[in-house]
Amino acid sequence: MTIKDGVSAISTQVLGDVQKEAEAVLLAAENDAKKTLKTAKEQADQNYQVIINQAKAKAEAEKRKIASVTEVDMRNRLLKAKEELVDTAFEKAVIKLKNFVKTDEYHSYLLKLIEDACEKIGQKDLVVQVSAKDEGWLTQSTLKSLSKKLHCELTLSDKNGDYIGGCIIQTSDNKIIYDVTIDNRLQELKPVLRVEVAKVLFEEAV
Repeated sequence: MTIKDGVSAISTQVLGDVQKEAEAVLLAAENDAKKTLKTAKEQADQNYQVIINQAKAKAEAEKRKIASVTEVDMRNRLLKAKEELVDTAFEKAVIKLKNFVKTDEYHSYLLKLIEDACEKIGQKDLVVQVSAKDEGWLTQSTLKSLSKKLHCELTLSDKNGDYIGGCIIQTSDNKIIYDVTIDNRLQELKPVLRVEVAKVLFEEAV
């Protein structure tokens, strides 16, 4: 795989995947909500391209730097560079996502995320936990309206989660817990991202 292909894969696995998930859960929303989310996604894609360009430049610079060292030293340096690129990509992704959760588009995203998660769980009595920031606007009254739509009982948890965004939904007996936080999604992507960065640096599967 070429550096260009590998870097493109990084984009797909970090913010790109989260963005696509947002698009997927919002397909059932009204047309005006779709248009708003499309605008937000385009802006996020433009911002993330800067991250990809920086990662590509760093990978290329690292390869040039280690061209004259031994094979063992080369692999060690590449492994270190891989971890640095992964950490850098995630640090920048977290910044972008923290900005996203401050927008009205995120509010629409979270409501649809809750709706989608509740339908997947398929239970009638569910507890929704959100971050302290989201509890400032997502009230029990809001969940009551959503409960009527979903024909179930949604209760806002009296505990707040310490995460960027998204939510954790569980049954009242705690037997089913569904973690759809943005933080959890990023952690799921991290191993995949490590593989893609390795392909950028080594040019073949590692």
